[in-house]
Amino acid sequence: MLLQDLNRVRQIGVIAARHGFGEWLERAGVWRLLGRREKVEVSPESQRASTARRFRMLLNDLGPTFVKLGQILSTRADLLPGEFIEELASLQDHVDPFPLEDVYAQIHESLGRDAKELFKQIDPEPLAAASIAQVHRAVTLEGEEVVVKVQRPGIAEQIDSDLVVLRSLARLLEAVVEETGIYTPTGIIDEFDRAIHEELDFVHEASNIRAFLENHRNRPYMKIPRVYAGLSSRTVLTMEFIRGVKISQAELSPEDKREVAGHILDASFRQLFEDGLFHGDPHPGNILVLEGNRLALLDFGVVGRLSRAMQETLVMLVLAVALKDSDSVARILYRVGVPDARANLVGFRNDIEGLLGRHLPTTLGEVDARSLMRDLLDLAVKYRIRIPKEYALLSRASVSTEGMMRTLYPDLNILEVAMPYAKELLADRYDPTQLQGGLMRTLLRFQSLAADLPTQLSQILLDLESGKFSVTVRADQFDKLNENLRSAAIVMFMGLCACGFIVGAFISFAQTPVMYQGVPVLGLLGIAMSAALFGATFTWYLFGKRFGKVRVSRWLGKKRRP
Repeated sequence: MLLQDLNRVRQIGVIAARHGFGEWLERAGVWRLLGRREKVEVSPESQRASTARRFRMLLNDLGPTFVKLGQILSTRADLLPGEFIEELASLQDHVDPFPLEDVYAQIHESLGRDAKELFKQIDPEPLAAASIAQVHRAVTLEGEEVVVKVQRPGIAEQIDSDLVVLRSLARLLEAVVEETGIYTPTGIIDEFDRAIHEELDFVHEASNIRAFLENHRNRPYMKIPRVYAGLSSRTVLTMEFIRGVKISQAELSPEDKREVAGHILDASFRQLFEDGLFHGDPHPGNILVLEGNRLALLDFGVVGRLSRAMQETLVMLVLAVALKDSDSVARILYRVGVPDARANLVGFRNDIEGLLGRHLPTTLGEVDARSLMRDLLDLAVKYRIRIPKEYALLSRASVSTEGMMRTLYPDLNILEVAMPYAKELLADRYDPTQLQGGLMRTLLRFQSLAADLPTQLSQILLDLESGKFSVTVRADQFDKLNENLRSAAIVMFMGLCACGFIVGAFISFAQTPVMYQGVPVLGLLGIAMSAALFGATFTWYLFGKRFGKVRVSRWLGKKRRP
C-alpha cells in the first residue's frame, strides 16, 4: 500500500472512531497497520444515534466516493437491512461546483476540440453539481438548447484510489467480523466497483437514454431527452434541454394530479412488463411535469433490466402476495435467489406467513408497500438467499413510485387502476375474474412446480450422463466412526514401528554388538526409538487428536467461506 493510501486509511480511521466504530478498527488491526493508536473522542451526536445513522454520518463525512457508495448501497436492499437502506437513501451530494475553466478543459480533452468550437454558449452557473459530474445549460452552434453533463476532473482516479483503500479495509474486517451476511465486505466493495464504473461511463448512460427513447416513442404522455452523439463521450454527455417543473414543485388541480398519477402508473407498468427496462431512481427530482400534464424522465445512470423469465416470476410473486399464499412466495423467492447454503424453507415460509398476516390484514389497496418489500428482502437476507440485484433495484423504484402516487392522489385506488393491467398480463394463462382464491392458489403452485420440474429433471439426467451425479450421505455416527478408524490406524502404525525397533534391538543384542565403552549401542538405540514412538503415540492420543480437529475445522471454515 502506498504512503498516500496509508494517510487515507488514517483519515478514515479517525473519522470512523469519531462516529463510534473505533472498536472495529481495533479488532481489524488498523492501528497496528498505521503503527500507532489514535485517541479520538466519540461525538455526542454519534453516541445518541443508531448504528445505521452513524454509518450514514460516517459516509457523509468521508467524502464523495463514500457518499456515492452509500447512495448505491441504498438501492441494494439485498445487501443491507431495511434500517440501513432508509438512512442511506437520505444521503445527498454536498460538493462545490468546479470552475468553468475546468469544464472547458474537460470538454476539450474528451471531445478533441475547443468548447467554443462546439457550443455557441455555455452557462457559467451550473444547473446542478454532484460528486461525479455537474450539469450546465448550453446552446449548440445550430441554436438548439441543450444540457451538458461534464464529469468532475480527477474523480475517476480518486475513486480508484479510494477503492484500493476500501478493499484493504474490507479484508481486515473479514478477519474479525464473525457474521458478515450473504455478501462479505469484499463482495460489497466489488458490487460498488462495478456500479460506480458504470456510472462513470457516460457512454453507458447515453445507451440507456436511447433505449428509453425508443421504448416510449409511442407514448405521447412521456418525454425522453434526445442524446447528441457528436457532442458526447465517456466523460461528457450532451442532451436535449426539456422545459418543465419538478413534480414535487408542480401546482396541479385534483383532476390534474389524478391524470399525472395515472401516467406514472401506466409508464411503470409498461417499463416492467413490456419493455423489460425500468428507471432505477424515479424520485421527484428526476421527473418533470410538462404542459398538458405530460411527464419527462431525467438521469438514466441507474436503470434495471428484466428478462422475460424475470417478468413472469414477478407476476407470479405479486399474485402470490395478493392471495396471501406464503408457500408460493417462499418458493418463488427461493427459486429466483441464490441460497448461500441449503435454506430452511419451512422456517422461511412460516416467517413469510406471519409477515403477510401483518401487512395484509384487510385489502391490498391499504398495503404499505415500503414496509412489505423491506421486510421480504430482510427475510431473504436472514435466510441467506441472494436475491438478484434487479429485484432489489425494482423494490426501491416501486417504493419511490408509490410514494409519489400517494402524494399526488392519496385517494387513488391502485387496485382499481391496476386491474386492467393484471387482466392483460393473465389473459394468456387464466381469467382472474372467474376463479376463486383457492383454485387460483392451486394453479399458482402447479405453475411454479411445472416451471421448475423440467429444469430439475434435465439437470439430473445430464449429471447422470456425464458421470457427475453422486449421492452424499452424512451422519454424526459415520463421522465419529471414520475418525475412530483413522485414529486406530495411526496408533497401529506407530505401534508396529515401535515393535519393529524392539525386535531389532533384541537381534542386535544376539549378534556381535557394537560396543562403546562396554555399552551395546545398537540395542540401546532400538529401545530408545521404540520408547520415543510409544511416548509420541500416547501424547498424540491424549492431546493431538483434539487440537488437530480444531485446526482442521478452522481450515475447512476458511475453505468454505464465500
